[in-house]
Amino acid sequence: MSKRIFALLLLTILLGTVLCGCGGGSAATGSEEQQTSGSAGAAVQGGEITVGIAQDLDKSLDPHLAVTAGTKEVLFNIFEGLVKPTPDDELVPAVAQSYQVSDDRKVYTFTLRDGVTFHSGEAVTADDVIYSIKRCAAAEGDKKPLVEAFSNIQAVESPDPRTVVITLSQPDNEFLSYMTTAIIPRSYANQDTAPVGTGPFKFVSRTAQDSVVLEKYDGYWGTPAYLDRVTFKIIENADALVLALQSGAVDLCTHLTSTQISQLDEAAFTVREGTMNLVQAMYLNNAAAPLNNEKVRQALCWAVDKHAVIDLVSDGHGKAIGSSMYPTLSKYFDDTLTDYYTQDPAKAKALLAEAGYPDGFDLTITVPSNYQPHMDTAQVLAEQLKAVGVNAKIKPVDWNTWVSDVYVGRNFQATVVGVDASYMNARALLERFTAGYGKNFINYSNADYDALFQKALAEGDDAKRAELYRQMEKNLTEHAANVYVQDLADLVAVRKGLDGYRFYPIYVMDLASVHYVK
Repeated sequence: MSKRIFALLLLTILLGTVLCGCGGGSAATGSEEQQTSGSAGAAVQGGEITVGIAQDLDKSLDPHLAVTAGTKEVLFNIFEGLVKPTPDDELVPAVAQSYQVSDDRKVYTFTLRDGVTFHSGEAVTADDVIYSIKRCAAAEGDKKPLVEAFSNIQAVESPDPRTVVITLSQPDNEFLSYMTTAIIPRSYANQDTAPVGTGPFKFVSRTAQDSVVLEKYDGYWGTPAYLDRVTFKIIENADALVLALQSGAVDLCTHLTSTQISQLDEAAFTVREGTMNLVQAMYLNNAAAPLNNEKVRQALCWAVDKHAVIDLVSDGHGKAIGSSMYPTLSKYFDDTLTDYYTQDPAKAKALLAEAGYPDGFDLTITVPSNYQPHMDTAQVLAEQLKAVGVNAKIKPVDWNTWVSDVYVGRNFQATVVGVDASYMNARALLERFTAGYGKNFINYSNADYDALFQKALAEGDDAKRAELYRQMEKNLTEHAANVYVQDLADLVAVRKGLDGYRFYPIYVMDLASVHYVK
C-alpha cells in the first residue's frame, strides 16, 4: 500500500513521495508534418516510442482467443473488424466500406472496402471474412462459440467477391457492435505467435515477460499511423514503472495511480485523465463458503464505503458504481444503484450473525500484484471489513497465476480486479454472470437473472432491451453478486513533445493517432 493510503487509513497527514524525473524521450525522425486537432503544434510523421504496460500479454496473441483486457488493448493496434469503434462512441466502417441492415434486423449486408490488405501484403477477401466470422461462431465439443453472440448466426454467405451477407436467426440490435471482431487471413496458421491483421501497426516481435514490438504498416488502407515503431515494455512492478518514466526509458504509460503521477516531473509529462471503462469490484466466488450465503455477501456490501475507497486510493478520481455497468455506457447505466448500499457496520454485523457468523470470518482477497490500483483498493477494503469482524488477508499473485487460478480455475474466495466490456454494448458486461457461461468466474447462479437475459436477447425494441439490462444490473446488486466500487480513473502520462492520445468508450489503447509535435 502507498504511504498516502496508509496515512489516510490512520487518519493522519497525507504523505506523498515526489521524485523528479528527467530525460527527453525518444527522438522523432522524418519531416512530413500534419496539423491535428488538439496538438500543441504541427504533427511530425515518424519516430518511435516506448509504452509501459503492467502485464505480459496472453500466451496466445490470436485475437479470437484473447482473454485479458491488457492483451486486447494492445492487439487493437494490429487488428480490425468489418467496423471499428471511435473515441466518440460510434461504430464506423473499417474492413467493410459500408453496410445495410434489413428492416427486420435479421440480415446484415457488408460491402468490403477495396484495397484492404493483411500485413502479409495479401488482399482481404470475402472468404477471409467468412472464415473469421464462422471461426468465432463455431462451437467445438461441449464448448460454446468464441463469441457467444454469434450463436445467433444462421448463415454467412458471399454472393459476390465484395459482399458478405450475415443472416441471424432472430433480430439483434446490438449485433453490429460484434462486427468489431478481428478479420484474419484464412490461410495463416501462426496467429498465436506472429499475429497478422489489417490494422495501422504490424507485429514485429515478442520477448516473453519483456516486450512486444510493433511497426507502422505502410500498406494500411486508412489514415496511416504517425509513429514508425512502438515498443510495449512490460514492467510489472509499480515502482519500477515510475522509475522507467522518470529516467526516460518509457514515454507513455496508461492506468497510473494518482500517487504514481505525483512522482513525475510536471515539466516532463502531460497527464491526461479519462476513465478505464472497467467495472472494478471485489469479485466474490458465489460458490465458495461462506460467500455462497447471500446474507454474507450483502454484509460485505454494507461494510464498505466505496466513496472513501476512491478518495483514499486515487484522491477522488474515478466514478462510483453499484453494479456491473460503467457510466460511459450511459444508455444502460443505472446511477440509482450506485448508493444502493451505504456503509452501515451495524447492519453488516446483524446480517453476519443471521448467516451464522456472529464473530465474522477469515477472507482471502487474491489480487494481481502488478496492478497497483487493485492492490491499493484491496488494502482499503480489507481495513473497512475489519470493522465488522471480517479478517481479510491480501494475497498478491503474479498476473499469470491470477489468470490460471482465479479466472480460469475459479480457485479463490474474493479478488479485486476490473472487468471490461470488449464490445460497446451491455451484453458484453452482463452475459458473463449467466449460469453456465464460460466467463462467469464468480459462479453467479440466479434463475431470474438468466430469464431476464433471455428476454433481453429476444427483445427487438432498443429501449425495452435497455430496461431489461437495467433489471439485470439491479438483480446483481440486490443479491450482492459482488462488492462494486468504481470505474477507475485512467491517468495517462505522456512525455512532453508527444500528443494525440485519445480515450475510447471501451478498454483499448490506440497509438495510431499518437505523434511527435514540432
